[in-house]
This record gives sequence, structure tokens and C-alpha cells, in this order.
Amino acid sequence: MSFIADLHIHSHFSRATSRDCTLEGLYRWAQLKGVTVVGTGDCTHPDWFAELRETLTPCGNGLYKMKNDTAKIVDATIPESCRGPVYFMITGEISSIYKRDNQVRKVHSIILLPDLDSAETLNNKLDAVGNIRSDGRPILGLDPRVLLEMLLDINSDAFLIPAHIWTPWFSMLGSKSGFDSLEACFGDLSEHIFAVETGLSSDPPMNWRVSDLDKVALVSNSDLHSPSNLARNANVFHCDPGFTTIRTALQRKDSARFGGTIDMFPEAGKYHFDGHRKCTVCLEPEDSLAHSGMCPVCGKPLTLGVLHRVVALADRPKGTRPSGARPHEYIIGLADILAELYDCGAKTKKVGRAYHDLLASCGPELFILRQMALDNVQIDNMHPELPEAIFRLRNGNVCRTPGYDGAYGRITLFGNNETAGAGIS
Repeated sequence: MSFIADLHIHSHFSRATSRDCTLEGLYRWAQLKGVTVVGTGDCTHPDWFAELRETLTPCGNGLYKMKNDTAKIVDATIPESCRGPVYFMITGEISSIYKRDNQVRKVHSIILLPDLDSAETLNNKLDAVGNIRSDGRPILGLDPRVLLEMLLDINSDAFLIPAHIWTPWFSMLGSKSGFDSLEACFGDLSEHIFAVETGLSSDPPMNWRVSDLDKVALVSNSDLHSPSNLARNANVFHCDPGFTTIRTALQRKDSARFGGTIDMFPEAGKYHFDGHRKCTVCLEPEDSLAHSGMCPVCGKPLTLGVLHRVVALADRPKGTRPSGARPHEYIIGLADILAELYDCGAKTKKVGRAYHDLLASCGPELFILRQMALDNVQIDNMHPELPEAIFRLRNGNVCRTPGYDGAYGRITLFGNNETAGAGIS
């Protein structure tokens, strides 16, 4: 079978997250989106871990499901067209802030474990290192290499994925406090890293420019702080859902089992271009280099974005596609598409009604965006330009305003004063 997985999320115990980041909220939105496997996130937080113990039950394949009594209550709120199985993988994220080679390093890591008992053992060890209660994503003075060693000692099937590897401030290859290679970060344990997360501000083609990443699978996850953002980035698998099947597909870069990624347009990420938000200065890498990395308005240092860092480490030209590269496709959230069509906010009641009407009539969001036939669509009260908008999305015909220095970018499907054309044939 084929299914979609989003393995990097956060609970309501992480800072700046929605109160709806509960197991029930994640379970509900997984069905609305069409996601089969969801990371629990934040498995190191004692209170969230207690909720996992209370609410989930093992499936026997290294994944967990919602206990029946709770699942039935949530299922009653889901349209029949969207109902489907949802499994949880035990996951968390660690923020490592530490010194190595006389430099402060800040690296985020996703940890993935096959059972709650292993997670509990890890939590007990991490509790001796630092405070795991203050945040769902704890900040620890722990080298990621040591974290990986600790994880493997507890359960050799567990694995670690470096998170959003290009983010300037907190990542393995980040320009501010990262490294120049996977080996420099993980040393003699590098062979145990078989997947890396591209992050919201980069996409597979950008990563293909760095040959050092050919040996690992490129995965994509939402890193959500609100459950409605589930699967804004996600992964496609062609196998039975299970911890071992997912792990094996990634470790072997198995083209028959790992079907690649679903990605936001990288320009939508908040660290794609270089810039200085206070001065509303947004620059391509070549332009920021011409200004010696300084803001042309105020003279202060620019925040160098993901694209700049990729260019700095690249040993291949733009457009290179290495052998073994997995497929990828771009999406824009359905609510964002409807907001553009109706010329209002994505969180307005008007968009909310249209969104849920579409799901009730057609099925989960990702099915609508990726697979729904667009010819002769007949849905009551549907915006007449929606099929054209989805057609443009699938063909990459979009307008891009890049994000920079912490400000999200904007992707639109119609230019100013433009009306939808007859693109569908």
C-alpha cells in the first residue's frame, strides 16, 4: 500500500504551539489531511509521555494507535469521505546547544523509537543531563553524536534524523552555528545517519547540489506547531505502515518503498533568501555577497538564508539530479488556495466552511491537491476557479515571493488582476 507520513511535529507542551496539539487533534487532522503515520513529537516531555501511555496502544509493528474509546469520539467528527487509519510513531526533537572546537554549536535532532519503553529509558538518561520538563523540545548541553550513541545503546533499532539541516540558527549545516558536513557533526557514528530533514526553506533540488548528501535519504516533515499544518511537508511510502518498514525504506533508500517527499515551495519558508527584516531588505545570495553580507540600509549583518548556505557548500551546479534521487512534488495548503480565491484570510469562517465542504464532498486534502480528477468537477458552492488553481499548482505555475530573516514567504497561483484561464484540458 501507499501512505503518507509526517514524522516531525510538536505537542501543546512545546513553546509557541496551539492548544489543539493534542493526540486527539493530531488524530483528527491526520484524517482530514490524508496522513497515515504521524510522529508523536515531544516524547521526552514527562507530561506528554504520560499522555502517550494513557491514550495510545501498541499495534505490534512498532507503531501505536488511539485507544478505541477515544478514537470513536473523534471519528464521529470526521466526514465519511476522510476516515482512515492513523498510526503514531514515537518521536521527539532535541535542541543541542554545546561547545565543540571552541565554538558554540546549536543543532536540532529528531529521535525516532520503536516503543514507549525505550523512550522512557532515554528520558531517564536525558533527565540526568538537563531539564526535560521546561519544553516539549528540550534544550540540552548534549553533543548530537553523544545523543546518537545514547539512543543506539538503548535500542539499536532507534534512529536519529538531523532536523531542518539548513536552518541558519539551529541545524547541522546551519550558517550560524552548524558544521560543513555530516561527518564533522557525527564523526565515527556518521554511518548511523541514513536520513536528513530538508526543512521548510529548502527542497530536494537544492540538496542535490551537495554530493555529500547523496548517501542519505532526504525526508520532509511539517515541524508543525498547529495541527492544521500537518503534512505541509511530508513523506510518501509504498509499503505496509510499520516502524521497521519505514526505517528500512529510508536506510536502503529503497526506490520501491520510499516514494519521496511532498514539499512546500522552499521560497515559502522563512529563511530562504538573505535579508534583514527590520529594514525589509530581501536579497539573493549573489546580491548579499555584493554587499559583503551587510544590510545596504543600516549596515548591520544580514541573516544569510538557506539558499546562500547551500550555494556555499555546493559542489554541483543548479539543476543537477543525482542517480537514485527520489521524486518530490510541491503543494500549497488548500486553505491558502481558497483564501487567495476568495480574497480573504486562510483562517476566516468563509474559507473554513469552503474547506470542510470540499473535504466532505471529495475526500482528504492531500487527495484533492494531488490526485482528484479536475475535469468536469461538480461540487455545490465550489469556487469556479478552484480546478484551475489546482491545475496550476500541479504544474508548478506559481508566483513566488521568498521568505527571509524569519518572515515567511508567499506563494500565489494568480498574478495581480489576473483571472483564471482555460488551462485544464
